[in-house]
Amino acid sequence: MHQPLAFTTAELQSNAHDIFRRYRPITPLLKRDDGIHIAIRAADVQRLLTDPRTRQMETEIAQARGVGDGPLLEFLQHTMVLSNGMAHRQRRLPLVQAFASRFIHELRPHVRAVADRLIDARFEAGEMDFIEDFANWLPAHVICRILGLPDADIPGFTRCVYSLSRAFSSTFTRDDVPEMQEAAGDLRAYVESVIADRRRHPREDFITAFVAACDASGTLSHTEEVVQLMTILLGGTDTTRSALAIQTSLLLQHQEQWQAVCRDPALVPGAVLECLRYEPAVASVPRVTLEDIVLDGTLLPGGRVLSLSTLSAMRDPALYADPDRLDIRRRDPPRRHLVFGGGVHRCLGEALAKVELEEGLAALTQRLPALELDGGPVAVQGAFGIRTVQSLRVRWEPGNA
Repeated sequence: MHQPLAFTTAELQSNAHDIFRRYRPITPLLKRDDGIHIAIRAADVQRLLTDPRTRQMETEIAQARGVGDGPLLEFLQHTMVLSNGMAHRQRRLPLVQAFASRFIHELRPHVRAVADRLIDARFEAGEMDFIEDFANWLPAHVICRILGLPDADIPGFTRCVYSLSRAFSSTFTRDDVPEMQEAAGDLRAYVESVIADRRRHPREDFITAFVAACDASGTLSHTEEVVQLMTILLGGTDTTRSALAIQTSLLLQHQEQWQAVCRDPALVPGAVLECLRYEPAVASVPRVTLEDIVLDGTLLPGGRVLSLSTLSAMRDPALYADPDRLDIRRRDPPRRHLVFGGGVHRCLGEALAKVELEEGLAALTQRLPALELDGGPVAVQGAFGIRTVQSLRVRWEPGNA
């Protein structure tokens, strides 16, 4: 029986694509220096997403990093993202209708209007900090519209969200915990104030309906109600923010493909899916093995944290032809895009993310076809869990836009 090849976390964080490319033909598993096993082949990742010999990770990594109490642990213990079985079903079910494809499709005009307003605000300047001026705001405005929150609340809750999202990366350290504890506490206080307001002053909005449904059914505790809304604020802003920056940077680095989208808006959906494949904002899905599993002669022991690397799987030539080439006209995608996970934990906001990314890209290519990088491409950090983006400046000539 073979043993997984071992790599330091630092090696994988700095050079993941090259390491995965080199070792996929040799082994199905790698092992990080903190003991986490990494599945790197597409077929294994697809199968293990729903394999009954694994379950969704809960708080194993967080507690190993020193999260033993406080609002951060409470959030991680009660979020649908890190729960299993009946608890997962009960926490997810009240949110499903709000993110149904039909309802989200009706939001397209609003999403496009938000994107146009953000462009208008910087149009005459001829330049912008893409993350601070566009990517931060588009998904946040849209989630406010869905939930019934005022846009004035965006700076406060996004500050908490961008810090708290690090809890979904398996590489955060004990030094990060105090800041994440504070963010979790602040976000919980904000959501509790919103829930209390809706109980006093019901409105025609999602949160009022959600709270009423939870009160009527009695299936969720108050903490679970609060944490699911915290989860929606996090999932509805942070990953799409990163994906917007990544897809814009990628296409501007491949000018022939950017110009193709500018000429033909029908290419927008394919461009979005290809950018999500090529450089995803979420790099892996965490699972825990319930028993020993053998992958191509290599032992994956039971009782271990397993990282299903979608970052690697979506560059696997067994799944995509010429996978290291960005190709917005690609004709070989699987029916269900791996970036959104799989099984009962498949991303609840898949339809919303696609609409935001498509309408954001459509607005940029139609309004600013001469857009170009003003400096280097976006810096994408992390090879596991939610990735972070930093520093993307763009420019255009207002007279040529």
